[in-house]
Amino acid sequence: LAEMNEHIEKVIQMYLRNEYATITEYNEKAGSVAEKYHFLVVADFPSGFSDTAAARLQSIAISGPRCGIFTLIHWDQRQTIPDGFVPDELRKNSVCIKQIKNEFVIDKIQTKAGAKLVFDAPPAQDLAVTLVHKIGKASIDSNRVEVPFEQIAPKPEEYWLSETTNELKIAIGRTGATKLQYLAIGKGTRQHALFAGKTGSGKSTLFHVIITNLALACSPDQVEFYLIDFKKGVEFKCYAEHRLPHAKVVAIESDREFALSVLQRVDDELKRRGDMFRKLGVQDVAGYKRAGGTEPMPRSLLLIDEFQEFFVDDDTIAQTASLLFDRIVRQGRAFGIHVLLGSQTLGGAYTLARATLGQMVIRVALQCNEADAYLIMDENNSAPRLLTRPGEGIYNDAAGAMEGNSPFQVVWLPDEERDEWLDKVHQLAIKHGDKHSGPIVFEGNAPAAIEENYLLASVLDTKPAAAPVGARIWLGAPNSIKGPTQVTFHRQSGNHLLIVGQRDEAALSIVGLSLIALAAQHPVGSAKFYLFHQTTPETPDAAFLERVVASIPHGVTVARGQEVGDAMNEIATEMKERSADSDLAAKAPPVFLFILGQHKFKKLRNEDEFDFSMGDSDSMASPGKQLAELITDGSSLGIHIITTFDSFNNVNRCMNRKALTEFEMRVVFQMSANDSASLIDSPKASGLGLHRALLHNEHEGSLETFRPYAMPNAAWLSEAAEKLKVV
Repeated sequence: LAEMNEHIEKVIQMYLRNEYATITEYNEKAGSVAEKYHFLVVADFPSGFSDTAAARLQSIAISGPRCGIFTLIHWDQRQTIPDGFVPDELRKNSVCIKQIKNEFVIDKIQTKAGAKLVFDAPPAQDLAVTLVHKIGKASIDSNRVEVPFEQIAPKPEEYWLSETTNELKIAIGRTGATKLQYLAIGKGTRQHALFAGKTGSGKSTLFHVIITNLALACSPDQVEFYLIDFKKGVEFKCYAEHRLPHAKVVAIESDREFALSVLQRVDDELKRRGDMFRKLGVQDVAGYKRAGGTEPMPRSLLLIDEFQEFFVDDDTIAQTASLLFDRIVRQGRAFGIHVLLGSQTLGGAYTLARATLGQMVIRVALQCNEADAYLIMDENNSAPRLLTRPGEGIYNDAAGAMEGNSPFQVVWLPDEERDEWLDKVHQLAIKHGDKHSGPIVFEGNAPAAIEENYLLASVLDTKPAAAPVGARIWLGAPNSIKGPTQVTFHRQSGNHLLIVGQRDEAALSIVGLSLIALAAQHPVGSAKFYLFHQTTPETPDAAFLERVVASIPHGVTVARGQEVGDAMNEIATEMKERSADSDLAAKAPPVFLFILGQHKFKKLRNEDEFDFSMGDSDSMASPGKQLAELITDGSSLGIHIITTFDSFNNVNRCMNRKALTEFEMRVVFQMSANDSASLIDSPKASGLGLHRALLHNEHEGSLETFRPYAMPNAAWLSEAAEKLKVV
């Protein structure tokens, strides 16, 4: 009964207002957003009714009919009437049917006219059960209201014609029986928007409607998107797959570090626009265009779903994000930069500062509980608690004040239909010869793709004239908006790379791709390569290494098992010659020694000082001792080591602390906090996920999170091999 009273309140507030006398009048014009009728059936009244319940029933009987709520009440007159209940109020608003002996009669006027009421016989039990089952099946999802997206989409002749200089305005749903609800940003204080709604309330659909409709209505010169999704899903992946020209960044299942770099990118854009506006002496986007600004100045929308993920830990990321949000929200309005934040709940200990949220004047509430209703609106506005179905919402552009409420229904945009509209946007971009590059894409739940490494692609396409001063290898995609994560090998002490962690496939991929990258940067004969590995023959791992080695025209010395000793002698001899001749050391080609799984090579283990060696000559030195000398002295002579281990314990078993300090560049995968602290002076590796690694550079004093490259496919390897043939 309390819910029914709330429904009456909702219908009067949201649908009837002062426009319609009854819900029937509203429904005649509302079409797909028509409100359902409700029937309240009460048996054996007033049995079990408290005074409060009886008062609520009386209220429903009086106010319900105009709101579409009708009562069917069986009144047992043998029972006592609750206090405060006025039977005449119930009779006055009802058709009264009374049993007299074995007959049912309608009220007195019809009885006097001799009218009799004869009920149909009830259905047989089997038929009743069948009907109930059929009705039950038919009523699944009966609460869903679907307003077609076509009702708000621009007509084909209107595509990309909307102008956002003075205001960004886009339809997002239906309000009332006949009107459209618009999201209007850019005028007065209406600059930023806050969205809240529990799971299943239609928040994701609303974001898709905003993005898709804007992409159809506005060209990339009028609006651009920075899209961040913290949810454990792939809501925004479609915009990456369709290379939406309006999107600058698409972050799917984002992590906090990358999302922070997006905020920093938006902040940089804010500063850049600020400098441009100051030079022209203008205050806003409209003034910039009036003053003759030639560069396109699109409205930038920073859209973040589950933005509170920024604040789950009280750390540097949360503090920096809070500062950036505050600056962007306060200053962005003048430069056409707007923030749209979504969340399932605004409660909890960690969230954006209330002062910053207070600047977000546009509030959109979908289904949520009463506590969140007060948080997203103001303390006097609990209207969102009345929302009952997916996609039903309240749009408020008065900072949550009651008078700003505009109830609406979000249009329905299924995934397949959304993809069709995005295909149209793609065709529009081709038709207009759009030069906007696709978005920067970060997919947190997947490894990085080597195909997206434009730097390596450029190196493979360019025939090197001479060996580089510093050869680079690329490890993966960064957790920030910048170029691929890389390390550079210079002829100086400590320029070796150590890779530690139980991610065998990622380590194998780094080794194979590093061989290809280094080969592509050196003309044939200007570098030497050695590869030590113990992979089992005829396995996918061994086949991958064989393909990589076969593709490199320089030649790669491959050593397995007992062959390691001869290869180490060869490298040790080379180092001895370079040590004796400084000119040779400066001019000699670099040597790159790759050791895949160094812990598997007993011969390469560090020997302690109590080792009983068969003589002191270098020719008799063990491979382990030779490797220790290479680690200590090799990098300054142009001999660099890239080695992998499965654990920090095995690192300790295989090399001493002095040798370990010579590896100034280190890649670590997920491991214990203690091992992480020992390797990179930080416990951060303990929190890494599946597709994450850290690059620690002692010389630069940097620590960078990245996503290692996945194993390249056969087509990419074949193409790389073809390009290497001409190196």
